[in-house]
Amino acid sequence: MRPLFHPAMEDVQPEAILHALSDPRRAAIFARIVGAGCVDACSALSAVGDRVIPKSSLSSHFKVLREAGLIRSERHGVEMRNYSRCAEVDTRFPGLLAAIINAYASGRGDGQGVSALSSGAPSADA
Repeated sequence: MRPLFHPAMEDVQPEAILHALSDPRRAAIFARIVGAGCVDACSALSAVGDRVIPKSSLSSHFKVLREAGLIRSERHGVEMRNYSRCAEVDTRFPGLLAAIINAYASGRGDGQGVSALSSGAPSADA
C-alpha cells in the first residue's frame, strides 16, 4: 500500500487551501471533520445534504484536502481516520479558515460558522 502524502506545514500554500475549499462538498466534508475532531469512517461523510457521494469521489475529495494540508489521514486496519490540521493551518495563515468557513455558513444561512468548529479551530476573532 502506498504511503499517504501529507505536506509539511511550511510547504502548504494558501492557493491550495482555497482550491481545496472552493468545492462546496469538500468544504462541507472539511467542516464536519473539524467539528468532530476525528472521523473514523470515511463512509460517515458520504452524504452531504441530501446527496450521496460515491466512494471514488469521496476518496478524491479526501486526497485534495490532505494534499492541501487541511487534514491528516491515518490507516488503522481497514479504516482511514481523518484528523483536522486546522490549528496548524491557523498558525501559518491566521484567520484564513475562519473566513472561509464563515462565508460558507453565511451562504447557507444556518449561522453555524466558526462557533460550530471544535477547539483548536480558528476563533471568530481571528
